[in-house]
Amino acid sequence: MKKIIHIDMDCFYAAVEVKHRPELRGKPLGIGGPANTRSVLCTASYEARKFGVRSAMPSSQALRLCPQLILIPPHFELYKAESRKVREIMERFTKKIEPLSLDEAYLDVTDCEQFGGSATLIAQEIRRLIFTELNLTASAGIAPNKFLAKIASDWKKPNGQFVIRPQDVETFVKDLAVEKIFGVGKVTAQKMHELGLKNCGDLQKLTVFDLHNWFGSRAQELHDFSRGIDHREVVTEWERKSLTVEETFNKDLQTLEECRKTLPSLYEDFHRRLLKGQYQDRIKGLVVKLKFYDFKQTTHEEVIQSIPTLQDFERLLERAWLRRASPVRLVGLGVRLGSQKKAEKVDDPSQLKFAI
Repeated sequence: MKKIIHIDMDCFYAAVEVKHRPELRGKPLGIGGPANTRSVLCTASYEARKFGVRSAMPSSQALRLCPQLILIPPHFELYKAESRKVREIMERFTKKIEPLSLDEAYLDVTDCEQFGGSATLIAQEIRRLIFTELNLTASAGIAPNKFLAKIASDWKKPNGQFVIRPQDVETFVKDLAVEKIFGVGKVTAQKMHELGLKNCGDLQKLTVFDLHNWFGSRAQELHDFSRGIDHREVVTEWERKSLTVEETFNKDLQTLEECRKTLPSLYEDFHRRLLKGQYQDRIKGLVVKLKFYDFKQTTHEEVIQSIPTLQDFERLLERAWLRRASPVRLVGLGVRLGSQKKAEKVDDPSQLKFAI
């Protein structure tokens, strides 16, 4: 039985800014560009979130929701430096670490002998060291696999931890909302609700064949996750080559305009993941994917080395659609990524402009 910890730093970018500028403590902060540009927020402090401000939101909209919001341009080198310190603390307990972004990571502590091998106590000690040594807080989830550990880390946020024991998995997942399943976005969740699927217990009543009819290639994954099953290993050496988001629709989209209306929510999800993963300085191309009613598909790609806008994807979508102009069952968008080594040679990422 695996012992997996998911460490998630609390409001990391904002917390780092407060650490280095204590006068900002307790104030609503937004990390992003000026409101008079087309910039969006990387993140927002908890004080700002009370007003509905969130990541990937245009700075101008954030200021309308929270007029007293303090906008701070991102300082990525500072965030990377603090992230390296967090990583060093984690490595005191295990080398099996899979970073998901600057502010979160999976740890496999199955073979760790410290604290009698207790993953709960190890997570508690990591969080204590992060606080005492770095003056930052982190939340943690402890579970038998990655899927459940990530869910658990969000259960007692901020600055808390939650444990899902192996013997509690079946009971825990039964009432878990479908929105909590990894990869289930707004569109898929809405489709599930329309089908009467509110929680994992509802999904458990369906066969893989049923799930495939409604959700395509994600059927087996949804079948397993709804039962708390996840066989993925903690990967210590891995480099993402692309970042894409996609949705399969229960009812085929008949027109280009129907396809275009799906892009804003997809783009919001894509943009959030892009910034969270710090991939913006590795972009080398963007892509739109369409899968038609008969499962045949087409993609349209374009070279780009900056963060694509929603309008960029709309342009590619139209070109992809015109290749066939047939009912569409899946829309996807994303970017191709260059190697990390090459990316390190580019200009200071703190100078990048966040625009949509």
